[in-house]
Amino acid sequence: MKALVYEGPRNVVVKDMPDARIEQPTDVLVKITTTNICGSDLHMYEGRTNMETGRILGHENLGVVVEVGPAVVHVKVGDRVCLPFNIGCGFCKNCEKGLTGFCLTANPGMAGAAYGFAGMGPYSGGQAEYLRVPFGDFNCLLLPPDAQEKENDYVMLSDIFPTGYHAAVLAGVEAGDSVVIYGAGPVGLMATIAADLKGASKVMVVDSHPDRLRLAEKLGAIPVDDSDGGAVDRVLELTGGEGADRGCECVGYQCTCQGHEVPNLTMNNLVKSVRATGGIGVVGVFVAEDPGSPDELMKKGQLAFDFGTFWMKGQHMATGQANVKAYNRKLRDLIAADKVKPSRIISHELPLEQAPEGYRNFDERKEGWTKVVLKTAA
Repeated sequence: MKALVYEGPRNVVVKDMPDARIEQPTDVLVKITTTNICGSDLHMYEGRTNMETGRILGHENLGVVVEVGPAVVHVKVGDRVCLPFNIGCGFCKNCEKGLTGFCLTANPGMAGAAYGFAGMGPYSGGQAEYLRVPFGDFNCLLLPPDAQEKENDYVMLSDIFPTGYHAAVLAGVEAGDSVVIYGAGPVGLMATIAADLKGASKVMVVDSHPDRLRLAEKLGAIPVDDSDGGAVDRVLELTGGEGADRGCECVGYQCTCQGHEVPNLTMNNLVKSVRATGGIGVVGVFVAEDPGSPDELMKKGQLAFDFGTFWMKGQHMATGQANVKAYNRKLRDLIAADKVKPSRIISHELPLEQAPEGYRNFDERKEGWTKVVLKTAA
């Protein structure tokens, strides 16, 4: 099968790889039709993780079931399915609580497994023609009859839409709240949609890329340009000096300011931008170590965090990757009912063969390259 393979920093190639296949009785084999490039993929693409060469990338996947293992009873050949990026077993302590992003079975020795992701198990990614799905009955989200028509919407259920929603949940967004979101990349834009779904009275989105801020404004948010470092003052001005009720971190450890990485910038700016006793949700990726970081603390996975201010303001914070299955069914139904259209943020649709070009332009934050979806041959 054709697949996109990581061969080193900023070096990915599409080449022939062994076909994905059924390996366990509970497996499902999916022919991928749409797969996305995620901002999290860029950490690996840039060589900022321990991703092994020769691995197939891709954790935002959707396709058609072509084979099922003998123990699969719910999913059928021909079903169109979207796959959560995090692989859950369905029966461990965390999965039973709905915390599927921290499955204790799928990646022994670590809480959490994912497709084509550094440190999250041996599973191949879905930027390929076929994908093996472990624990298929549990992990496959069945799609409704309009699955082909709305494929670019439903594929967002694999990661970024639930992740953006998770940011709003972690922050504690409620009807009437004002919300500030740091990051107008795909996840930040999904958090914008999520905050609106939860009834936020005002959503402010902070970024320094004009094209992304324009998209946030189209989604109904107030764009806050931080290219001059004045975002906090602007947010305080927009909230009568108090700060937002809730804040979402949708950037992560490679946050940049005027061309320089400042890993603690969004975290500390959130503490300043959110009111006393407000809530902060962090879904941007932070890692246990980043030897390639220009920041000495971040090399060890640490931040110079304004904990004293955070404590004095009585704020609360929740973090971690999204438990996709906790949200994807409900969000699917909103798409089916035409209540939401996450595909609005897609900027480019490319064939799988052009994935290296997509990675290069997305990584360079080239103007207009906001969200890239890849299509395999029919």
